[in-house]
Amino acid sequence: MTQTLIASIARIADFDTNPYDMRALDKTEWATGDYVIAEVYGTRSRLYAVEACDGEMVQVHPGDQVIGAFGHRAATLEGVGSYLDVNKGEMHALTSAGLLGSFTSYATLLPEPMSLKYRGHIVRNGKKITMRSFAIQSKDTGYSVPTIMIIGTSMSAGKTITGRRACEILSSAGLTVFGTKLTGAGRYRDIASFKRAGASEIYDFVDAGLPTTFVRETKFRTAIRPLLCHIEKSHPDFVVVEAGASPLEPYNVAAAMDELGDNIACVILASSDPFAAVGVEKAFGVRPDLITGPATNTSAAVALVRKLSDLPGINVIDRRTLPRFRQFLGEKLALSCLTDVAPIDHDGGSQAKCA
Repeated sequence: MTQTLIASIARIADFDTNPYDMRALDKTEWATGDYVIAEVYGTRSRLYAVEACDGEMVQVHPGDQVIGAFGHRAATLEGVGSYLDVNKGEMHALTSAGLLGSFTSYATLLPEPMSLKYRGHIVRNGKKITMRSFAIQSKDTGYSVPTIMIIGTSMSAGKTITGRRACEILSSAGLTVFGTKLTGAGRYRDIASFKRAGASEIYDFVDAGLPTTFVRETKFRTAIRPLLCHIEKSHPDFVVVEAGASPLEPYNVAAAMDELGDNIACVILASSDPFAAVGVEKAFGVRPDLITGPATNTSAAVALVRKLSDLPGINVIDRRTLPRFRQFLGEKLALSCLTDVAPIDHDGGSQAKCA
């Protein structure tokens, strides 16, 4: 039996509760953020799985249909592609979250990506349905929440685990912390892990109506401002922001940091190796407060980080380092409750309360 699976990039939509129609549109009418239906075909690999709206991975087979969205991707370690490169309706799943387009460059060490065929756009009353139809809206502007900003040297550099640890420490101290991913390519499981780590609420650019932030800077800023204002109105104590990809990739990391402005209280760089940490600092022109990620896997790596950049490094993957990370956050965020009392234990508990 075939199935129609709503990918997580469509989680903000109402396709599970309200009817819709499907209509094939000429490619001249296609655009970033369009919701479309595609049919799975080809020889299955381990990448023939789709992230559902709850973040769970669901295996798919030829003949199944996927509801996803058109967009662009330029991942340094995996693949580059766009809906603009789709030819004769044949495309790929650019991410497991349902970002759809066609790869033009693909890492040779990865299994074959999922192949799909365009079947049509989702329409209602003759008009195509887009992600912007369900985006968070706000007529107000403004953002003033103290923010921990996590950037990386590349994808898979340790940004998400760093964000989880920060959410865990702050929430265990009785603080209200929100988790947010402002740039990257849509995938729900990263930001969902912030929720499991203690974030009261979680958001990402999908909530702002973007399948990825590989868009024009003006479009990115217009979409992200209502999201930041929405967060502001909830008055969290802190927001932990992950910037997907690296600042030097075309995902608007610089624009995101500019929108956050002076509210950035701390910048953490998750780095793949000590030399990459120095490279991002020099090329992007931002000096982080801390290095995490594989660049801190061993004492030798931490020592090299210090030698090259004169910056501290903490291997946050190792739960034994949580007291040190807690101390760092307490000092950087001026939270004496994190520095004056017993540190977080290895099970995630804490004797300290800030609120």
